[in-house]
Amino acid sequence: MAGKKILIVVTNVSKYPTLPRATGLWLGEAVHFVDKVTKAGYQVDYVSPLGGYTPMDPMGLADTDELSFDYYQNRDFMNKLGTTLKPSQINPDDYLAIYFTGGHGVVFDFVNNTELQKISAKIYENNGYVTAVCHGSVGLANIKLSSGENLIKNKQVTGFSNDEERQVKLDKVLPVLTEDLLKSKGGIYVQTKKLWDSFAVTDGRLISGENPASAGAVADQLLTALKQK
Repeated sequence: MAGKKILIVVTNVSKYPTLPRATGLWLGEAVHFVDKVTKAGYQVDYVSPLGGYTPMDPMGLADTDELSFDYYQNRDFMNKLGTTLKPSQINPDDYLAIYFTGGHGVVFDFVNNTELQKISAKIYENNGYVTAVCHGSVGLANIKLSSGENLIKNKQVTGFSNDEERQVKLDKVLPVLTEDLLKSKGGIYVQTKKLWDSFAVTDGRLISGENPASAGAVADQLLTALKQK
């Protein structure tokens, strides 16, 4: 396995197909993960389904924290989000882990992206880690291992819950709900007892977080696992 690099996956989708409403990356879900892993000495690269520009969900900017605003004002960080790599430019052997960020945009471009699925499967089968947070967990659903089995089958996994989706009133808008999709692919879905609390779960080399508050917890569990290797 190659050096200390982690691959961050972000969306290219800037608008709900059926609503006059912007979407994109939920900034804090990238920031709180990236901040922890880079401070621990890991390098990160950014990839998106199409490469290039990553839009920001304006709701995620309106309801964020000082750390996320610090990154939002960091030209180097924002330039990287504006010039993400294409999946075809990625060598999975270079990475210890992959992390699927969230924001509702990912529901439209992560689920059926076979290139990202193949990259994830290769990292996993290289003894690496596959991780996700919130809606980013839809990116886990269709990852197939070389055995033909779904990666998440019979594994504990989490992501944005149906209850949380109903609270933001988007459960009737999306083509699929994260919780339902994970269950349909054989995942053992688990969630926090109190909605919106930070919650992450590790099952082997699969690590996932439930909601926007959980990105840091995913990073913490990944860093703990990497230290034990």
